[in-house]
Amino acid sequence: MPDVTAAPQTVLSAYTTLRLGGPAGILTVATETDQVVATVRNATEEGRPLLVLAGGSNVVIGDAGFDGTVLLLRTRGIRVVEEREDSVVLRVAAGEPWDDLVAYAVEKGLSGIECLSGIPGSAGATPIQNVGAYGQEVAHTIVAVHAYDRETRTLRVMPPAECAFAYRASVFKHNDRYVVVEVDFRLARSAESAPIRYAELARNLGVEAGDRVPLQQARDTVRKLREQKGMVLDADDRDTWSVGSFFTNPVVSAAEWAGLGLDAPHWPGDDGTVKIPAAWLIEHAGFPKGFAGDGVSISTKHTLALTNRGTGTTEALLGLARTVRDGVRACFGVELHPEPVLINCAL
Repeated sequence: MPDVTAAPQTVLSAYTTLRLGGPAGILTVATETDQVVATVRNATEEGRPLLVLAGGSNVVIGDAGFDGTVLLLRTRGIRVVEEREDSVVLRVAAGEPWDDLVAYAVEKGLSGIECLSGIPGSAGATPIQNVGAYGQEVAHTIVAVHAYDRETRTLRVMPPAECAFAYRASVFKHNDRYVVVEVDFRLARSAESAPIRYAELARNLGVEAGDRVPLQQARDTVRKLREQKGMVLDADDRDTWSVGSFFTNPVVSAAEWAGLGLDAPHWPGDDGTVKIPAAWLIEHAGFPKGFAGDGVSISTKHTLALTNRGTGTTEALLGLARTVRDGVRACFGVELHPEPVLINCAL
């Protein structure tokens, strides 16, 4: 990511992993929770639109920018708030870089998020998206989300049931009522990983699904896999100038899956549904790695990532996304949906 410790720039491309986005109306940096609350309250009372940005890794901002208050969340902190013989609860500031938290947990012998290593962004963003990868998702470990409620003008502690976690979704996504300020994670005291659930990871670790491995080995292997796919931020690698996976994996009913008649990889979802890999659909619809648009392209390392090659615009990126989406629909009759949040732009 660009350096955000310097004086704030008003062009939002400086604060997104895509390096795209136009100007901000008012830009505010908050390093303490009370600053976050005050900024949100002021924007609400004055009737100004509000955009909260932390790592900027899961957002696509339009070329016209955001004509409102942009709050740069730069709160930090990890502290133990509960200890048991077999687990601890960590309370983490929303602005804490996510991978720093994972590294901390691994170093302290705390298991449950090690397979989420290398994911860009902040800890506070993870419940919004219910971030997941390699067989883990944050909903498995979150015990509470501390959020400012703009309707009641109070700070709330929301248990998982109120968070409505689902596949890459939650009550916080596409909903500006809540601003996450802290997240509580319950992690197991263990020098070994949680059971390995993801087949690709198990193969690379040389173990069977369900086995456990040392925490550091799990973290190192996941980071290596992500690096090979251009999913770990690198300023010199344009394949990482992305939001990670641009589309979610489609989830269809068993009847819909049978009706598609696809000879495609798939795996069971919840309630008898079937999940289809979006990357397979994209590639087999005629959009290979490196498929290019105007200053943008599909990553040369991973079909699910749409990237800014350095001269792209948000509209060019969305044009590429539309081409891919429409091509998959025409070829397979399956609809792809964007994973990132779209701000002042539309697919």
